[in-house]
Amino acid sequence: MAGQRRHRLIGWIALVVGGCLLSGLPQLSHPAQAQAQPVELRGVWLTANDMPVLRDRARMQAAVNQLADLGFNRLYPVVWNGGFAYYPSRVSQERELQDFTFRGLQGQDILAEVISAGRRRGLKVIPWFEFGFMAPPDSPMARRHRSWLTQKRDGGLTSISAAGTVVWLNPFRPEVQQLITDLVLEVVNDYGADGIQFDDHMSLPREFGYDPFTTALYRKETKHDPPANPEDPSWVKWRADRITAFMEQLAGTVRSTRPGALISISPNYYDFAYKLQLQDWRAWVQRGIADELLVQIYRPDLESYLPHLSRPEVQEARQRIPTAIAMMSGQRNRPTPLALIREKVAATRAQGLGVAFFYFESLWSLGPEPAEARIAGFAELLGGPQVTSPPRPGLPPLPPPLPPPP
Repeated sequence: MAGQRRHRLIGWIALVVGGCLLSGLPQLSHPAQAQAQPVELRGVWLTANDMPVLRDRARMQAAVNQLADLGFNRLYPVVWNGGFAYYPSRVSQERELQDFTFRGLQGQDILAEVISAGRRRGLKVIPWFEFGFMAPPDSPMARRHRSWLTQKRDGGLTSISAAGTVVWLNPFRPEVQQLITDLVLEVVNDYGADGIQFDDHMSLPREFGYDPFTTALYRKETKHDPPANPEDPSWVKWRADRITAFMEQLAGTVRSTRPGALISISPNYYDFAYKLQLQDWRAWVQRGIADELLVQIYRPDLESYLPHLSRPEVQEARQRIPTAIAMMSGQRNRPTPLALIREKVAATRAQGLGVAFFYFESLWSLGPEPAEARIAGFAELLGGPQVTSPPRPGLPPLPPPLPPPP
């Protein structure tokens, strides 16, 4: 087995050096409450930047095999970005949110094939609902449903994010909640996905919530006007609590229609998430909404990274569910040295936490070292024997994903 594994790794390195850079997928563990032995969470995101790999059938399959051989066990492929579904979505098409069907280069349903490829290698695929309540201002959804958008106190509709200028769907409106619920159920039920992941955009910047719908709801419940100061603690809590209530409802709906499906969350560190984004993920963990937690700590050096590992809310979560720290494995304008990745992984493991990397392309191609050196480095970091644990008793097997189109 060891010889076969080394042979496969050598093959991957040769392909990368030859200019055929591969990409890959991870597996996942079941919710941790009933685990006899912990499984280290080892994840990677597949973003829109990774679509050249995902859209080509042969490269996608090679990528899945590569990451399975290297020891990854989670894959988070993007399925909702920019107001568009990255799969043939009946929900999106019926609501006229997009006038095209997203498929691979060979006409395949990318999501169905990624899930199938992951299952063949014993990996689990948790599709990533990236944009959450966020949307581009010129997206069909934002143009068609202006009443769904929330606003700032001055009437402004936009904010600046890592994705550029965006608008925000009102998380308190039933129509918005229903759309997100229908999209999520489509992914976990129709495709047999192992779960769904929500990141830091399943939230609302604290400046928002001054639209007529939300202010009327606040007056009805509190008998007061919303505070003029968006940082007012009671106003922050009221909005955060209602996002939490929707997440609890959504998680319950997912679990009732698809027992065993996982709710994965990947928020920012807690103080930032709660105070600036109204995302009370600590409550999501405490109330059993989340089945796994990956905290985004994208710090450029070890000194600023380390304090987040021992935060009480992180250590509290670790006692309840599989918990990991998400680190940046590289950016085009800021490569991450392999030595720094090693230091971060060692420090993270010392705190009993798993590791996840953003994002796939950056693992090998956006670092200062040659691709073959980085692949060998990750093989060393993740290549040890993995502890496995049985699934929770009573959970039915996951259904197969939809077959690819003829």
